[in-house]
Amino acid sequence: MESRDQVEDDSSPTGPGGELGAGLRPDRGAAVNVASPQWPGAGARDPLARPRNFVSTAKWGTRFALVTASRPTYRARMLPGFLIAGASRCGTTSMFDALSQHPAICNPLLPWTREVHYFDNGYDRGLAWYQSHFPLKVRARRAARAVGAEPLAFESGPYYMFHPLAPERIHRDLPGVKLLVLLRDPVERAFSAYANSISVRCETESFERALELEDSRLAGETERIVADPTYPSFSHRHHSYRIRGQYAEQLERLESLFGRERIHVVDSGDFFTDPVPVYHGVLDFLGLPPLDRPVVKRLNSRPRPAPMSASVRIALEDHYRPHNERLATWLGREPSWCR
Repeated sequence: MESRDQVEDDSSPTGPGGELGAGLRPDRGAAVNVASPQWPGAGARDPLARPRNFVSTAKWGTRFALVTASRPTYRARMLPGFLIAGASRCGTTSMFDALSQHPAICNPLLPWTREVHYFDNGYDRGLAWYQSHFPLKVRARRAARAVGAEPLAFESGPYYMFHPLAPERIHRDLPGVKLLVLLRDPVERAFSAYANSISVRCETESFERALELEDSRLAGETERIVADPTYPSFSHRHHSYRIRGQYAEQLERLESLFGRERIHVVDSGDFFTDPVPVYHGVLDFLGLPPLDRPVVKRLNSRPRPAPMSASVRIALEDHYRPHNERLATWLGREPSWCR
């Protein structure tokens, strides 16, 4: 069984590089959308909005300048051949870091922009803006010669598989793209997501109260995103603790668009217990030669604000039981947290 603190992930629900603007706090129990005057079309808690502290502003400015400078050459740049599409708080940062060690795999140009957020909150910026984040094809091919493979660009979008519009956008804009999905014990994923929201000041309630509020916070948010694709729903992104662990329904939706053969699911418990065979399985899925031994680190962990109560844990385990059974049917095997 997976230990409760074993798996953390990327999916910082914040700005480019994971920073949330200083002083931003959500309304208690409410969905919030505050427009940003600095970048039209982005919400103040949109991960693409201009942040409000010095370090974050410097990174935002560097990214803006680089993408602007790269825009004239976007046609000569790569587009992703695969994406880490989720799930948030499931070890996606660690997988991103491990995959970035491969000579034939190219990540976005800036080290803190592993999550470009194009297919969720930045789609109105256009494909040229997105492509400007990636390396030039000629440089990527030169780097990949060391292993005799064709280069593959990628990014991590842990919100993509849950976002109501992102899968269809990916399917339309990246024909042939492959999807990598990481999953963990949904009870622990929910608590990790809550701890992350607390740490970046997107949550003020106790975990138990946040779960009680989840349905009301999310009510109508999916419909609002669909009706207004530029709307960055704060609660849909930050308060979806329980529903995001209903993995099977999200995988079934991806399968209906991409086909089973273009989706590879990694059990994060297996990845952190014995990373090398799992890592090589990913490379095999991508059609790339293996590395001798990748360095796998547990990244982006968040301290728990308090232990999860036994009653909340039991309630979540009961909630997820039918969803875990549905997931096992989809996978054709029991996930690590059910073994």
